[in-house]
Amino acid sequence: MESMPFGLMAALVGLVGGVVLGLAARLGDFCTLGALESAIYGRDQSRMRLWGIVLGTAILGTQAGTMAGWIDIGGSIYHAIAWNPLASVVGGLVFGYGMAMAGNCGFGALVRFGGGDLRSLVVVVVMGIFGFIALSGPLAPLRVALFPQPEALEPQGVVHDLATLGIPAAVTVAATALLALAWALSYPPLRARPRMIAWGVAAGLAVVWCFAGTSWLAEASLNEVAVEGPSFTAPVGRTLIFLMTSTAGGITFSVGSVVGVMAGALAGSMIRGLFQWEACEDPRELGRQVGGAALMGIGGVLAMGCSVGQGLTATAALAWSGPVTLAAIAVGAWIGLRQLIGGFQPE
Repeated sequence: MESMPFGLMAALVGLVGGVVLGLAARLGDFCTLGALESAIYGRDQSRMRLWGIVLGTAILGTQAGTMAGWIDIGGSIYHAIAWNPLASVVGGLVFGYGMAMAGNCGFGALVRFGGGDLRSLVVVVVMGIFGFIALSGPLAPLRVALFPQPEALEPQGVVHDLATLGIPAAVTVAATALLALAWALSYPPLRARPRMIAWGVAAGLAVVWCFAGTSWLAEASLNEVAVEGPSFTAPVGRTLIFLMTSTAGGITFSVGSVVGVMAGALAGSMIRGLFQWEACEDPRELGRQVGGAALMGIGGVLAMGCSVGQGLTATAALAWSGPVTLAAIAVGAWIGLRQLIGGFQPE
């Protein structure tokens, strides 16, 4: 184990977490856009309420690990970089709208590709490319000028800010997590689906696993490995770069988590008998998906994360950016869905 490169160990941590998330998506119906569509148009909030299970579990586990010294949450980008509320809102809106146009977020596209949907491969590749165009390519100077990301002088989260008002961290964590779990379990149709709940718990624990594993590796490697949780915008681009330049090294947590999601989704699809090859028959649909993927790549980089990276991982870290970005993504997706279904026509 001592001779194994730290980057490879980080990739294995990401692989395990990604496999669990991929299985949760296929066997537990964990999906951001699907949850919104079901709640708004299907009149079924089960998939949306599942987010309460995932978030409650992830918050409890991550914050308990932080208090125990197993997780260095302050080393994650969500607390190490000063929060820019405008970037969270603008990036979230752009990402959410792009998600509706593409028919899936980055995580969902990886899951769909793992189930044989070749259209999702196009979404994944385009999103990864445009993410890096905004991160370190031609759009990077404009992004930095409009949405600077200076280092933070203190934690950028709920626990720290409420502690300055005299509220103990344990109280903040317990109240936040229990509120999320209570909101989820107060919905009878979700309570009637224990398997879905179990996979929601597994998805939340996958975030805890990733934070704990990378925290241990960060300490052991003298910060050669970054403290990370699941996210699927820039990490998709990093995975594409690794696939093209692997002989030069560069295997990371990101590569493992992206591959893990696809592997878990493939396994889940096989278990449910859902795997089948699909392709796009309508050029207009493909064009819309490509445009949506480009918007997701740019928006995800602006917001420093996607529906999973900010909505789940940053919220588990109780960073202010998490719930704000998730809300902006939901609004952007609602606008996009309304345009697709009704064309903004008055009812």
